[in-house]
Amino acid sequence: MASLGSLTHQIKSRNSVVECPVTWKGWNPMKKSRVGFRVVASNGNQNQSAEPDLSVTVNGLKMPNPFVIGSGPPGTNLTVMRRAFDEGWGAVIAKTVSLEAEKVVNVTPRYAKLRAEANGSPRGQIIGWENIELISDRPLETMLKEFKQLKEEYPDRILIASIMEEYNKAAWQELIDRVEQTGVDAIEVNFSCPHGMPERKMGAAVGQDCALLEEVCGWINEKATVPVWAKMTPNITDITQPARVALRTGCEGVSAINTIMSVMGINLDTLHPEPCVEGYSTPGGYSAKAVHPIALAKVMSIAKMMKAEFDGEGLSLSGIGGVETGGDAAEFILLGADTVQVCTGVMMHGYGVVKKLCSELKEFMKKHNFSTIDEFRGLSLQYFTTHTDLVKRQQEAIRQRKAIRKGLQSDQDWTGDGFVQETESMVSN
Repeated sequence: MASLGSLTHQIKSRNSVVECPVTWKGWNPMKKSRVGFRVVASNGNQNQSAEPDLSVTVNGLKMPNPFVIGSGPPGTNLTVMRRAFDEGWGAVIAKTVSLEAEKVVNVTPRYAKLRAEANGSPRGQIIGWENIELISDRPLETMLKEFKQLKEEYPDRILIASIMEEYNKAAWQELIDRVEQTGVDAIEVNFSCPHGMPERKMGAAVGQDCALLEEVCGWINEKATVPVWAKMTPNITDITQPARVALRTGCEGVSAINTIMSVMGINLDTLHPEPCVEGYSTPGGYSAKAVHPIALAKVMSIAKMMKAEFDGEGLSLSGIGGVETGGDAAEFILLGADTVQVCTGVMMHGYGVVKKLCSELKEFMKKHNFSTIDEFRGLSLQYFTTHTDLVKRQQEAIRQRKAIRKGLQSDQDWTGDGFVQETESMVSN
C-alpha cells in the first residue's frame, strides 16, 4: 500500500506516459466524517418471512434496494424523478448540473443504437447505445427548486445530485453550497463525461488527469458536508489510479463506469456517421448490454484495490454498465458493488423495470440461500488472480490428478483380502 504522504501515478498525455507525483494535498486525516449523520430512510417493520432483504445502507444512507437511477435523462426533471420513486427505485441520481446552464446546448438526434443483427436491422436486439448528450440544459435555479420539492415530497427517499464544473475552485464550491441547500442526501461528481466541453476542463478531462483530479477533489471535499461519490471514466489505462486519488482526498465512494468513448457506425447508404445531425456527428458515450463485461472488469479492479488499501473504512462502490436484469446486478454486487446504477436500461424499458430487477435479484438470492445483500457482496473477488498464478494452479491440479492411481499398476499388486474391490477399480462401466 502506498503511503499517504506521497504516491506516484502515471499520467497519460497525448504523446507519452509520464510519472506524476501526487501528494494528497487535499487529504486530511483529522477531517470530520460526513458519513453516518444523515440516515434519512426508515427500515419500517421487520418481516420475519424467508423473503430476501434487498435493503442496503451506503455511507449512512438507507435504501430499500440497491437499484439507483443513474445520472442522465431518467433524472432530468421533477416529473420523472417522482415516477422513479413511485416505481420503487432505491435512490435517484439527478442529471448533472452546473452553474451556467446556458452554455449547455443539446442537439437532436443525439442517440444511436447498435442491434445484434447485421446492418442494424430494426428487428435485432439492442446491444449497444451511443449518446452525444450533454449535461442538464435546464437553468440551475429550476433544478435546485425541483430538488428541494422532491425532498419535501419524499423525505424518506435518497436523492443524489450530480455536479460538474469548470476548473475553478470558487465555482465548484458555490455549486456545492447551492446544491446542498436543497436537502440532497449525497453528491456524485461527474469526472467522467467522455464528450462535451473538455476544453473547459470538465468531465473526463479531470478524471483522466490524476494531479488535476486531486486538486479538484480537494476543493470539493473541503466544502461538502454530505457524502461525495466520484464517478470514474473507463477511458483510461488504469481506472484504479483516479479511484485511489478520489478516495484518498476525502470522497466517501466511487461510481464506475461512465460511458465509453465511441463512434456508433457509418450509415452505408448515406455514408454519414450516426447519430447524424445535419449530416455530421461527433464521438459519444457508449452504453447498454455490450459494455457490461468491460464495466465488470473495471469494477473488479477498483474493488480489489479498495479491499487492499481501504478495507474497513466504510467507503462505497457503485457499479454501472449494461444492467437490464437482476443477474446483471448480482454480478456487480458479487464483485464488491454496494449499489447498482441503471440509466440506459430505463430509457429502453421504462421506470417499471425496477420491479423486474428486484424480483430477479431475489430469485438469485433464494437460489444460493442469501438472505441479505451483505452476505454475497464481494464474494467472487477471491476467484480473480494473475495469469501466472492460473498456470501454477493448473499444473498443480494436473500433478494431483496423475498422483491418484486408477486400478492396479501391476499383477504383483493383487491381494487376497481386497481382491473384489481391486477388480471393481478396473471396471469401466
